[in-house]
Amino acid sequence: MLGKIVEFAKKEKRLRAVILNGSRVNPNAPQDIFQDYDVVFVTEDVPYYMENREWIPTFGEIMILQTPDAMSSPEQGEMSGKFTYLMQFMDGERIDLTFYQAEKVQGMVHDSLSKVLLDKDGILPDLPEPGDQDYITKRPSEKEFMDCCNEFWWVSTYIAKGLWRRELPYAKAMFDGPVRDMLVLMLKWQIGMRHSFSVDSGKNGKYFQSYLDPEMYGQLLQTYSDGEYENIWEALFVMGGLFRRAAHELAEELGFRYPEEDDLNVTAYLNHVRKLPSDANRMY
Repeated sequence: MLGKIVEFAKKEKRLRAVILNGSRVNPNAPQDIFQDYDVVFVTEDVPYYMENREWIPTFGEIMILQTPDAMSSPEQGEMSGKFTYLMQFMDGERIDLTFYQAEKVQGMVHDSLSKVLLDKDGILPDLPEPGDQDYITKRPSEKEFMDCCNEFWWVSTYIAKGLWRRELPYAKAMFDGPVRDMLVLMLKWQIGMRHSFSVDSGKNGKYFQSYLDPEMYGQLLQTYSDGEYENIWEALFVMGGLFRRAAHELAEELGFRYPEEDDLNVTAYLNHVRKLPSDANRMY
């Protein structure tokens, strides 16, 4: 596939350079059959590739295609100087291909997972050896830590409200949206701290199994509940315990203050709402 990409760019006069991004140039990323090709084609004519799609079969038979830059506004791609094709092929290969306007390339932000495959005119800057340094979890400030704790415990009360009202879609949205996001962030910080903030535990914690101890990973799995109300309640308290454990360790190591009072107050509230009769007409 890389050969096809480079040969296509060599033959196309409108294409001046090719950059490969993402996991394909990450020496630390696991290699498997689902890795896609994140490619940037530098061109003098983005509008041409927005309108002309005859080149797509060069890379295979399309299963499904998406053009995110055209989904909100047809003019968006032309105004931004770039246009992206997300292409899943019938043979299992996937290419995320962005056409980028040549005159804007000097201002283009290159992350650490970038490798030049072709540069016909020498217009690209010298890039360092690819690595995942831009994706390594950074040490949080105490404010970031406190904001994470506040969001976790604050939105946990929304879950309790949704469960008591028997509003399952709402409760699950809060559970697997903002509250889980904060748990994942706290676990990423904890893993980062344990490894001197030198590792990337993956988007949405996809590498957590490799970094968390088996007990904590087992607890994390228990937070993925089904649609039964009592099971969601159980998962919510497991989630609170896991968050508390990770946050305590992080706070102790980094010299932060953990908001114990928020934790105690909200946990007591969650226990109270869980036991509240379904026909209650007052909170206490």
